[in-house]
Amino acid sequence: MQGKKFISPEAWFSMIYPSAWSEFEDGEGSFLFYNPDNWTGNFRISAYKIDASSTGNGMKYGMSLVQRELDENSSATLVTVGPLKCAYSKEMFQEDGTYYTTHIWIAGIDNVAFECSFTVAKGGDITEAEKVIESLAIRKDGQKYPAELIPIRLCEVFEVNEAYEWVVETVKKQQKKDFQGIEEDLPKIQELIDNGELPTKKRDPWLALGITVCAILANEVEGMEWMTLIDGNREAPVLCYKDSGKMIDPMKLVWSKIKAGEPCNVVEEYKNVMSD
Repeated sequence: MQGKKFISPEAWFSMIYPSAWSEFEDGEGSFLFYNPDNWTGNFRISAYKIDASSTGNGMKYGMSLVQRELDENSSATLVTVGPLKCAYSKEMFQEDGTYYTTHIWIAGIDNVAFECSFTVAKGGDITEAEKVIESLAIRKDGQKYPAELIPIRLCEVFEVNEAYEWVVETVKKQQKKDFQGIEEDLPKIQELIDNGELPTKKRDPWLALGITVCAILANEVEGMEWMTLIDGNREAPVLCYKDSGKMIDPMKLVWSKIKAGEPCNVVEEYKNVMSD
């Protein structure tokens, strides 16, 4: 299926979802996707995992939850969605005078179980959800995967926003100046670096400065977008040129230099990126 790729936090699993869908905030441990411009249904997915080596049946955990659902839910039936055998059921409800159906699939792959649901207007098509479920794949423990760039996830959106807000508040507190997120604010970031008040052993404040430099780039330069980098245990927001695919890593702009004891000039770094 053509679409966007989602890799879960901690890289338990991946899936492909329609290009018109976006991720939205949901309950803890659950991921919500839908088309904000032309609503066709809410797709939710949660995953449950055990250590494959924890018990003799660790690799059968996913299918054991499918069987449990079939045993305990009298309305559930066994269906096949792509390569997966799923326990399928549905629930009807009414909201503001409109009837909806929530379709529910419990699926399992080795030591990972999935609970997927797709809520549509009564009689709505569920083909989109079935194609997403068909694309589900797990990422096995101990196996090295190549680095991947995927559309920015909600958790990285929060990370970018929190980092930027921290810089704004720190500039206001230390320098008594406003911060607009434009190129003219770069000397304020440099002042934070040079004044010696940030702890050199702690990564987070320095990473926040790098993220904020990238946020300024995104504001000032057309054709840039935030992405999520999945590289081993690292899952982080990065900035990319849409056309060339060139990646700008916030960590390398500031923290990598501070950690190595090297001088860091964000104005020069910004100019270097602009000239590339």
